[in-house]
Amino acid sequence: MKLNFEVENIKCAGCASNIKNHLQNDDRIISIDVDIDKGTVSIEAKLDASDEWLQVMKELGYTEK
Repeated sequence: MKLNFEVENIKCAGCASNIKNHLQNDDRIISIDVDIDKGTVSIEAKLDASDEWLQVMKELGYTEK
């Protein structure tokens, strides 16, 4: 399943890397794509754990729009 999140404060490749690094070890996630220009995070996952992933991003300083 593909999940898309609009997230604030994604400003550079470092931000994208930070998000990916903190989410990539979750076995439920197949792939993560961060679009800096659009401020979106797309997650291909085996199941929906949106609340958990949004919480991780929020703790990193990237809140949902």
